[in-house]
Amino acid sequence: MASKIVMSSKTVKTSDEILCEGELEKRSDSLFQVWKKKRCVLTADRLRLFSGKTSPAKELFFHSILKVDCVEHTSKYVYFTIVTNYYKEIDFRCTVESCWNAAIT
Repeated sequence: MASKIVMSSKTVKTSDEILCEGELEKRSDSLFQVWKKKRCVLTADRLRLFSGKTSPAKELFFHSILKVDCVEHTSKYVYFTIVTNYYKEIDFRCTVESCWNAAIT
């Protein structure tokens, strides 16, 4: 459950609050560039990517993101690329209904 801090009768949301949770596909860096499904959790300051139940999450902090480029829309998927401050490109795709690219942006 997301934690909240109450200050002066105002509720302040912490960075642990989940904004979006669900499935996202990430293209691998391997030679064949296979799309792999990841369970993802989006909070105010990061995107967490889970590969399996026992694997630790990979975290992509928003302060390390330079931009999010929407690459292509098809009838089924939205393809987008996250570019980091070090110009590393990470390719993702999501279903049109999920709007992950808009939530991350």
